[in-house]
Amino acid sequence: MTPDTTAAGRGTLLRRFCALKLKAGRLDATLQGILWTLAAGMLFAVLNASLRKLTLAIDPYQVQFLRYFVGMWIMLALVFRSGLAQGLATCCPHSVMGHFTRGAAHTMGLILWFTALPKIALADMTAIGFTGPIFIMLGAYLFFKESMHWERWMASLIGFAGVLVVVGPKLTAAGGYYNLIMLASAPMFAASFLLTKALTRVDTPQNIVLWQSISVSILSLPMALLHWTHPTAAQWSVVVLTGFLGSLGHYCLTRSFQIADISATQSVKFLDLVWSAAIGWVLFSDSPSQSTILGGTIICASTIWIARREANRASVASAASRDAARESTSH
Repeated sequence: MTPDTTAAGRGTLLRRFCALKLKAGRLDATLQGILWTLAAGMLFAVLNASLRKLTLAIDPYQVQFLRYFVGMWIMLALVFRSGLAQGLATCCPHSVMGHFTRGAAHTMGLILWFTALPKIALADMTAIGFTGPIFIMLGAYLFFKESMHWERWMASLIGFAGVLVVVGPKLTAAGGYYNLIMLASAPMFAASFLLTKALTRVDTPQNIVLWQSISVSILSLPMALLHWTHPTAAQWSVVVLTGFLGSLGHYCLTRSFQIADISATQSVKFLDLVWSAAIGWVLFSDSPSQSTILGGTIICASTIWIARREANRASVASAASRDAARESTSH
């Protein structure tokens, strides 16, 4: 392959990417937020599988620290790629206390989450985490006064019913104790994401993800040092991968919070169960149970339904806006 051919191929890919980006930018804000949330869910599914693999060999709290510590350096490299002055301007937060408050809530959720992670299947872990959207939607309604259309409540309740189908039979099993620990992490993560939504009003997504990595790294270090071991070269490569996946996933999620109502995107997170079940089956031979398959089907149905409802709502609102604009112009 000649250099000219390679350059032409790169040019074609760049043009296609720019065209796709332009087309996506014309979508309704809610649909853009849903797409960002969907991308974050896929990245987090791969991230969680990688983290579970690490926690089977390394202390979970050390893995927690390393994931965010590596993520911090990845974000710093991205922030300072345009130079020192621009990087310092970009990473300067509006409120350091606000970021560390968010980091404290997230760290508490992570401690509970990493405690249970090595003990339960990926699909079950993801399903239990789906209680988070209920807390998030309540918080968005109470603190941000976001409008709560009945469709959003219905989709979340149906999705949560699917979660109960998955989790219910397991709460009385031997691993029930760890299922409850995982369940306790959900409101902590919900508090973290609500604080993230508030921070998007004053800080950029890059800034928020960077300071999340900084605050969680600092707050996680004491527990990581208790049972510290030296990772192998192969384990370090997985750690670097988790830092990249986690930073990119949180960037996508923060972009979603910045663009759309946080309550409008929560039902899409239920699709994470599908990705986690597939990855858990491939990597850990975690065969999905009948309850997981049934619950996943219910969750997918609610997600497809709310996506169509939001798309129709956006179309109606756009048409009404165009009609109003034409009417004002005619007068």
